[in-house]
Amino acid sequence: MKLFSSSRSAAAALLLVAGLLAACSTVTPATPAARTSPIPVKVFVGAMFEIGQNTGDRAGEFQHWYERYWKGAAPITVPGALNPVYCNAEGVCGSVLGMGKVNSSSSMQAILQNRNFDFAHAYYVISGVAGTPPSRGTIGEVNWATWLVDYDLGHRWAPEENKPGEPTFMPRKGYEEFRRFKLNPALVDWTMKLSAGTALKDSEAARRYRLRYPDAAARRAPFVGTGTHMTGDTFFHGPGMSKQAQYIARLYGADDYVITEMEAAAVTLVIKRSHGTDRVMSLRGAVNFDQGNPGETTLQHLDPAPGETAGGFAETVENIALVGTRVVDHIVANWAQWKTGVPAR
Repeated sequence: MKLFSSSRSAAAALLLVAGLLAACSTVTPATPAARTSPIPVKVFVGAMFEIGQNTGDRAGEFQHWYERYWKGAAPITVPGALNPVYCNAEGVCGSVLGMGKVNSSSSMQAILQNRNFDFAHAYYVISGVAGTPPSRGTIGEVNWATWLVDYDLGHRWAPEENKPGEPTFMPRKGYEEFRRFKLNPALVDWTMKLSAGTALKDSEAARRYRLRYPDAAARRAPFVGTGTHMTGDTFFHGPGMSKQAQYIARLYGADDYVITEMEAAAVTLVIKRSHGTDRVMSLRGAVNFDQGNPGETTLQHLDPAPGETAGGFAETVENIALVGTRVVDHIVANWAQWKTGVPAR
């Protein structure tokens, strides 16, 4: 180590050491300190994406929820989560978790483990847009899940490598507890009791688009229903893939497949490991059919020409919140009855 030979150098050395000590003593925390008392969460709403801002522009999955419960609320940063969490004074919290299984479940895990929140008595609404088979659903409908089924956990092979007409999917053994979840039937009954009569929005574009399909279900006006939600990281398209999803739902003993989405089973698995699934709700609005109409190929449906897409996106994201807030508001307003579990009807 080189020694300083002058008083000026010695003074400079002392200033240098003092500066280093000062720098070491003023380290900025990487994350905000936890609150002295965690927020007791009554209902947590998890959306998957927002198009732009949380308010004031074109609405994605989160905006209508945000404007109802958290407009002006301070964002709470959670390390490991994709986006901040917002809470109101009544204990309703929510966040944009991210699209796909990994994004959404890792965000949910980070939020559940964060000490700013107390999830001991929380209910969960996993909320977003989705697809539906034309034989069972329609554009603009809103659907509560009875079952959540993982579309991906298994073995698949190409149809040409199989016997004609036979399934090209086989479940992966040993994953029985991870690939399907039966949601609390009593809670599903409550969601329908509270929301089935909701007046839903529709659009002229959606009405015209439905007429391309011969199915009676596809031509229906928007409604509130229930069924199995199929969670897969693949945006599958076409009657063959739709048939396979229905095959998997029946293979697993679930209800009819009516919704295709990308997150709910993964998010529910994370919640299950911490708090169980009795208070989990999956709420989806259909913005597209999972296959083309008889006059178009699957590739044409997958990559439609300008003006050929299904209408009704704006109306559907509003419908989701119209339906979901009925349930959230009821739970919060009657918290004394709901805190300890789903009340008997």
